[in-house]
Formats: sequence, C-alpha cells, structure tokens
Amino acid sequence: MAEVSKRLPENVPGDFFVDSTCIDCDTCRQIAPATFGETGDSSFVQLQPRSEAERRAACRALVACPTASIGAVDKSGVAAAVREFPFELEPRLYYCGFNSRKSFGGNSYFLEHPSGNWLIDSPRFVEHLARAFETMGGIRYIFLTHRDDVADAGLYAARFGAERVIHRLELSAQPDAERVIEGFDPLDLAPGFLAVPTPGHTPGHCVLLAEGRYMFTGDHIWWSRHRGRLHASRDVCWYSWAEQMKSVRKLSDYPFEWILPGHGERVHFSRHEAPIQMERLMRAVA
Repeated sequence: MAEVSKRLPENVPGDFFVDSTCIDCDTCRQIAPATFGETGDSSFVQLQPRSEAERRAACRALVACPTASIGAVDKSGVAAAVREFPFELEPRLYYCGFNSRKSFGGNSYFLEHPSGNWLIDSPRFVEHLARAFETMGGIRYIFLTHRDDVADAGLYAARFGAERVIHRLELSAQPDAERVIEGFDPLDLAPGFLAVPTPGHTPGHCVLLAEGRYMFTGDHIWWSRHRGRLHASRDVCWYSWAEQMKSVRKLSDYPFEWILPGHGERVHFSRHEAPIQMERLMRAVA
C-alpha cells in the first residue's frame, strides 16, 4: 500500500497521492489522465478529482497500479473500482487491470469469443479476476506477445487449463507453454486469430490480430499522446531496431480498428483512419 510518509512532493494537496515507490510505468496516466501527470521519473497527482467520473477513474488507477504506489486518504470507491475489472472497452473486449510489476506494469486484455476466450499477456494473478473470468466462460487461450509480459500467465493457465501460445525465441519465459510458434511466417491460431511474428523489440516478439479488428501489439507499437500518432521507440528496442522497422511495415498489410499494446496507450480508429495512421508511423520510423 502507498504510504503517506513517502508521498512525492510534486503531488498537489488532497486525497489522492503517489509515493516514492512509483516505477513510472504510465498505467495511472492512461487510466486517469486528468488526475495523474508525469515528472520524467514518476507519476504524481497533478489535479485532484473534480467529479465523480474523475474520482472513479483515479480509483481504477489505484487498483491497477503494479506497485501499489497510489494512495487515497478517503478509500471510499476503491472496492467499487475493484469490481469494475475487467474493464469493458467495447462489447467482448476488456482491459484486465491489476497490472503486474513482473511486466513493468504492462497492460493485458481479455477477449470473449464463442469458440473460447482469449487472455492476451497476463495481469497479476488475483482471485477477483479469476472469478470474473470464470463467470465469463473461462480462458481457452493465453497469447503471450513476448518474454517481458508473461507475468502470472502460468497461474492463469493452471487455473483454467488454458493453452499458452508464445514464440520459440521467447520460450525461456514460459518453458512449459503448450503451443510454440516457430519461424517468422504469419500463423493461423484459430479461425479469425492470426499470430504475426514481429521481431525487433525482442527476437521472437509477436502480434495477435483478432477478427480483423483487434491488433494486440505488445511492446511493438502504441499510441503516443505526446506525438498524437502511433509510435515505436528505438529507446525501448532490446534486440534490433532495423528488424522492428521491418516488422512495422509488415503490419501495414493488415486491417484493424484497435491498437492494444502492453506498454503505451491503446487507441481505436475507424476503418478509414487506421491505414492513414500506419502510413504516418512508417514515415516517422523510416
């Protein structure tokens, strides 16, 4: 739990605060951008919630924080925020919350599907989420984009008898995974679900394209609120920037509406806007 004694001096006075254990993962700023800002080293409370909607968002950020670095003097609303997860982004698509420190606060997602539900990357294992997934029909597949964001995937796989999917070059992070992607050609995993190897950030990084609408991009590309466009970063490319640029170009061949990253901000486009945004990205990284 966040400690008042460790409250960062940048916080404005009031109920919510961020303490010095913050790892600057950006989770709270994505969930409650009106409340939380950034110093360059951490998040902080830039403005106390001014409405019930802003307070609910701040409470969701408190719950999702991977390091429990957000505190509130008045904890009313926190229990209700727990119950909001998994948080619906649109029908059948959910943001899991409960981000994990093991993944440096990476986001994970849950997609309901008639032939079996999907978990994309993994949140912390918490009983609340596990029970919520049970009521929604369980988990059939766990798609792991790369080694950095597996978190508690093994615990969810054991709970639900789910099939974990990961690339051979990332297998050290889940050596007992049930399905291993080989090579670098796109691979149909199930009807409407395509794994696209996108090496660059790591050697075996993969993107999941679901139903021609959802692009789960791991740490490959994301929406940058500062740039106002899609972004890929050389600074957080651990394997090969040249390969990552090739992978960006590869993804431009596929239709999508949602970009759903592990790190960075998610975004929803119209069918018309999506290829325009990909073209902007390719020009930026060329």
